[in-house]
Amino acid sequence: MHEIQQEISRPRVMLIGLDTGEYDAEFSMKELEELAQTAGCDVIGIVIQNRPAPEAATCIGIGKLEEIAQQVKLSEINMLIFDMELTGMQMRNISDQTDCKVIDRTMLILDIFAGRARTAEGKIQVSLAQYQYRLTRLTGMGKALSRLGGGIGTRGPGETKLETDRRHIRNRIDSLTQELKEIEKHRKFMTKRRKKDGLLTVAIVGYTNAGKSTLFNTLTNAGVLEENKLFATLDVTARAVELPDGRSVILSDTVGFIRRLPHHLVEAFRATLEETAQSDLILHVLDASEPDLAARIQTTQDLLNDLGCAEIPQIHVMNKADLLEDFPKQNDPETIWISAKHGDGIPDLLKAISHMLPQTSRRMKLCIPYTEGSFLQKIREEGKIFSEEYTEQGTVIDIMVDIKYQKKAEIYRNF
Repeated sequence: MHEIQQEISRPRVMLIGLDTGEYDAEFSMKELEELAQTAGCDVIGIVIQNRPAPEAATCIGIGKLEEIAQQVKLSEINMLIFDMELTGMQMRNISDQTDCKVIDRTMLILDIFAGRARTAEGKIQVSLAQYQYRLTRLTGMGKALSRLGGGIGTRGPGETKLETDRRHIRNRIDSLTQELKEIEKHRKFMTKRRKKDGLLTVAIVGYTNAGKSTLFNTLTNAGVLEENKLFATLDVTARAVELPDGRSVILSDTVGFIRRLPHHLVEAFRATLEETAQSDLILHVLDASEPDLAARIQTTQDLLNDLGCAEIPQIHVMNKADLLEDFPKQNDPETIWISAKHGDGIPDLLKAISHMLPQTSRRMKLCIPYTEGSFLQKIREEGKIFSEEYTEQGTVIDIMVDIKYQKKAEIYRNF
């Protein structure tokens, strides 16, 4: 009985797009459908209206809107999701005409993010984006706001009442912004400390649902949530990984990208995303089985360029290669074919990471005379020791040696 009730409560939605020729509307609607399903909706119908530009009052035109209103009644649809940002006036007019809950692409994505945020920072970032979005739409939304009620499009900071004045929302925005600045200050301190300690960082980025979290778990055993859904994970996670050459690096998993990611979210998450610009290497994870792969590469690359990551070395990690008829062989050190789910190609990926990272330290086996105790102490403090034993000739040590000591260390290699 409980399962039946859950099924009944799922929103029955119609997706509405506008094809102005600015982008591939059909692909965008397919992506919107995935987003709606991720949010727990049942997609009953999809409509794409061809227009040279959005109509000011209703976005899609009153004629098409009347057709949709009839379909809403016939199919018992209780929500319309538009594949673009609507103005407050458009949302009110569409809601009045159809007597139906109306949200747009941005509200849908914000809702998914609100449901996936786990850390304090993630929740603050989403709340900030939601308040910024709503501030620009207070005027003109009228009954559209009150009709939202609960559920999709209302998670996070709570539904703002129509009479809530802008000053209250701006005060919340200022408060959340200040909280984020404090978190950002702490992050910058930690980043600076890692740089000072010589720790190398590798950032995992890519289109949402490409398998970033699966790869992160495979490499680190971190236990990050893995789901075949868009934005399955939201909060940034970092763990240490040991490379085949003995070096340890910090690996971070970031929020997934998506085409036409709402600018409110990009701005709210900019501080988090900009940490990628401080990394020494980027793993650009791609779904090798995705038919629209080139477009997804471009989407991620454009955002990386906006964040100032154009000069950072990248490895294209072609994930889900097990879904292809023939698992490709590795030929290019900057393109690695893997299956994160099954572990195929992971050794090659780790070797490629070792190769692409700057050689700040090197594993060496040395025999250091007892008279060079001060030098031994220095490399111990800044290196990673694998083994150490005492012999008649001196201390035999297998250690990662920092680059500044490697020239002197070479003297003690021939023993």
